[in-house]
Amino acid sequence: MTLETQLIRTKHEQISGYNMELNWLYLDLNSYFASVEQQLQPKLQNKPVAIVPTMTDATCAIAASYEAKAYGVKTGTMIYEAKKICPELICVQANHENYVKYHHIILTEIDKHIPIEIISSIDEVACKLIGSQKYEKEACKIAKNIKIGIQNNVGQYIRCSIGIAPNRFLAKTASNLEKPNGLQVLYSKDIPERIKHFKLSDLTGIGKAMEYRLNKSGILSIQELYNISPKHMRKIWGNVQGEKFWYMLRGKEIADIKTERKTIGHSHVLEPKWRLIELAEKVMLRLLLKAASRLRRMEYYCSCLSLSIRTEKNIRLGGKSKFYRACDNKKLQEEATKIWHQLTKKQQFKKIKKISITLYNLKKKSDLHPELFQDSNKKITLNTNRFETLSKTMDNINTRFGRDSITLGGLPNKIKSFSGTRIAFTRIPDKQEFYE
Repeated sequence: MTLETQLIRTKHEQISGYNMELNWLYLDLNSYFASVEQQLQPKLQNKPVAIVPTMTDATCAIAASYEAKAYGVKTGTMIYEAKKICPELICVQANHENYVKYHHIILTEIDKHIPIEIISSIDEVACKLIGSQKYEKEACKIAKNIKIGIQNNVGQYIRCSIGIAPNRFLAKTASNLEKPNGLQVLYSKDIPERIKHFKLSDLTGIGKAMEYRLNKSGILSIQELYNISPKHMRKIWGNVQGEKFWYMLRGKEIADIKTERKTIGHSHVLEPKWRLIELAEKVMLRLLLKAASRLRRMEYYCSCLSLSIRTEKNIRLGGKSKFYRACDNKKLQEEATKIWHQLTKKQQFKKIKKISITLYNLKKKSDLHPELFQDSNKKITLNTNRFETLSKTMDNINTRFGRDSITLGGLPNKIKSFSGTRIAFTRIPDKQEFYE
């Protein structure tokens, strides 16, 4: 069913007759990265902690403990600023493998109490309520048991806030009503009164750009947002997503539309000692090999590659390359190196702060038509297959014996393993990524 069809159907339902049943339980782990570190390191417990990508004051916090948040330190706060407002701040370099490990332990615990319907991110899950679970008393009982289970079986410093509501959108909203360690039930009839103190950007789906558009349209509060018509909301959004938002805000469930993967990539903020151009190139190649390994494991080919860099003076440069579909290390390295030299040959800068590699125009191997071995493409196809087989052999060796057991020439030992897997909050890495 398309989103348009869903909305048409919804329009024929009587708004005043919304289902008052509770359909979703949404769990949000509080200050997740920092909580895991506090659980693993007793010296960090009850202390202001900031999780950082690299140990330098020039980076920003990717997570903060609640003790740090009390000082005003939050995700995105620059560390040199954080130390000014919180001199006692303890910075800890992120250990993403531990966060994925705990993620799976927590999922196992939640599953003892209720099946998990959707894993929204590394620190958020949604569970569908069925039967008697839809009643508030029973839903709250499940939520409390989950909390007790996490405390007893995972760790006392791993806390969560749980929201219960008629749809997933409001359940997530409810989880933000009380932090840390909260439990809140939110009915559609209680909207907008119970969330009127929220900023517009506190609602999922409203980022800075959309908040600006709403403000420009004269909408400055949750109450004003709630009062406009679905047609008006659609106009502000510029598409059907605005109308979808109108119904979700009133407790209606709009099914997600499945999307296909469009890109595979990695980025990395370099520690100061790796920022010289010649060293940064080695880092770029390591990120490329990691992306290429994921590409093969997921059985994709790509035909485009983009490379972007940001200098220490925040100058952004980038380039793209198009080529015959490939997934082997040799071809992708050639294309990436070509772009790199184009970006750095003038050397108007000396140091590179951040590198991003993206593979796109993805095609599933199973969706490709068999090659027609004509003279024009026979040589290309045979070479592609040969290098692809070699790359897959390297993947298998590294999986069995450890990351970088075998790699391309030119990567010194001291740089091979520096680029551990990073977690985007909207994407949980597969365990295998830590071996790539």
